Amino acid sequence: MVMAVRDAPPPAVAGGGKWEAMHGEMAGIYEARCRQGGQLHRLFALLDRNHPDRPALVMLDGDSKPNRTAMPESVYRRVREHRDEYHASRSVDFS
Repeated sequence: MVMAVRDAPPPAVAGGGKWEAMHGEMAGIYEARCRQGGQLHRLFALLDRNHPDRPALVMLDGDSKPNRTAMPESVYRRVREHRDEYHASRSVDFS
């Protein structure tokens, strides 16, 4: 899944349920989805277009859950913490 993200990061891949921009408290984070059997695997990432070397795709976290169930809020909280830590370490405005 990481290779697919690398080869076609957002916004090049839009819609279709594979790459989705998140909203609300998760704004600025993209979610990549992959279904295998009865599991839905999710990878959470952000794009740092202001990275000094070149635009960077930053993998924040990932998790899996059974199909047709909600992802635990603890996963989203962890992803937001990783996003906030990255932003703080870069001292860059990502809005």
